[in-house]
Amino acid sequence: MRRVLCFILMLTASVLLLGCGNLDGLNATGERSEKEESGDVTLTFFAPKRQAPWEENDFTKHVEEKFGVRIKWSVAPEDAMKDKSRILLVSRDYPEVFLEGNFTRTDLLKYGQQGVLLPLNELIEKYAPNVRKVMDQKPYMRRSVTAPDGNIYALPRVNECYHCSYPLKYWINQEWLDKLGLSMPTTTDELYRVLKAFKEKDPNDNGEADEIPLTGAPSHAVWNGNIDAYLMNAFIYSDNDKYLYVSGGKVEFAADKPEWKQGLAYMNKLFREGLIDPASFTQSARALKQLGIGEGDEVVGSVTTASLAYLIDPYSDNPRQKHWVAVPPLKGPGGVQLAGYSQDALEFEFAITNKATPEQQVAAIRIADYMYSEEGALYSMYGPNEGIGWGKAKAGELNAEGEQAKYTFEGVGENVKEHNKGDRWELLGPINMSEEFRGLFATNQDPLSGKGYELRLSRATKLYEPYAPKEVYPAGAFIRPEDADMAAALTAAIKEYVQLNMAQFITGSKDLDKEWESYVNGFEGLNLSTYMEIYRRVMEVKTE
Repeated sequence: MRRVLCFILMLTASVLLLGCGNLDGLNATGERSEKEESGDVTLTFFAPKRQAPWEENDFTKHVEEKFGVRIKWSVAPEDAMKDKSRILLVSRDYPEVFLEGNFTRTDLLKYGQQGVLLPLNELIEKYAPNVRKVMDQKPYMRRSVTAPDGNIYALPRVNECYHCSYPLKYWINQEWLDKLGLSMPTTTDELYRVLKAFKEKDPNDNGEADEIPLTGAPSHAVWNGNIDAYLMNAFIYSDNDKYLYVSGGKVEFAADKPEWKQGLAYMNKLFREGLIDPASFTQSARALKQLGIGEGDEVVGSVTTASLAYLIDPYSDNPRQKHWVAVPPLKGPGGVQLAGYSQDALEFEFAITNKATPEQQVAAIRIADYMYSEEGALYSMYGPNEGIGWGKAKAGELNAEGEQAKYTFEGVGENVKEHNKGDRWELLGPINMSEEFRGLFATNQDPLSGKGYELRLSRATKLYEPYAPKEVYPAGAFIRPEDADMAAALTAAIKEYVQLNMAQFITGSKDLDKEWESYVNGFEGLNLSTYMEIYRRVMEVKTE
């Protein structure tokens, strides 16, 4: 009897202890916190599948050791990430943490207000000093991540790229300018004369009329490769996306204004006189590249694209790649001289779900915060092993601003090739690749050398920066969930309509004078008024 009584007492005590642990460790869905015997917190991260398993990754091991966690991985193919994450959310079979979620702002509001994605405000305040520091230094980030209800449901991948901020660039063949004794064009009229000389005066000196004065490609094939991307900003501001601009604090639509018509007329003139490559409206990125690097004589005089790498190989030491320089914004006949500017292009990746226990939430936010630190960004992007993905810069190694650099890639390239790159996360999760972080790295100081392309892009961008519009529509803004589907449908339809008619007006298959009014009236059938109401509401939310 004594043995039976002892057994009952022990069993009762065990149940009581288990019950206490259960109450302490339950998450929002009633599941127990998963912990190792050593006390390490176990977290499941959703991420893209890569060639080397994440479990064996050097940076994964570094994070696990540094934060006393064990990371499990839920993976999906990179091209199916967005679909898989939505399936997980709908099925309620999601992990504690989305390291890579590809969330839209509409997603964040929807799943945040459903309670699936947890507000991070309190966690950031208590456990994320690096995140707070970045948001204090960059007010646009705090505005971008804060939903209209005041909550922060996800942390972005901050990937500040200076030259990406002014992506509507135009490049010209300086060799041809010099050959013909021409100056860099500064106005639309001067550009017309330059392109005409390129066509008629045989700048490649082969005795054939094979020169292409101006070429490009559709924007879906080449980053801002469409002909109008740069040129239209000499007539009216064009963001080359939603065709919205801000004037006196009010959001306006650009593509139905008289100035837009004037820009189309200018481009139609260039096309009629054979100065614009007809293939610009249809050719692929590969076809454009072949024009630049193909064997034989050089045939291209200028190109519209954010990156010259679409036309030539700027990383090579081929003499031809040294011919190309950026053209600053042109002044149009009405005195307009603007550069397309982009900001707030944040990618929302990191989110914590309601399946995470308090312990898991703290561990997850601390890991995210680490990736916002200098060391965390360095190790995550380039690996924790000095000498393989990065090295310490020597005295005299300078950054793009001509200042002493802290880190360098010089001399580590071969080590990287030998290593299988299973040592880093690269651009995964909420990494902080800020302008300041990028400025810590050395770059070759010859912008025309194969290793100096980043410096060339930086210097080219400085030509555009003074011409940014005073007011810019906030690309990074929350659209109300009830407006999301309508906004997506209208944006796609209006963008397609603008681009199709633009090509027709430029090529002359539509008569600009006779059919302009019909084109403008066509926006009524596309519900432009609702489109503008939605995006004006976004602006109101953004500025509150």
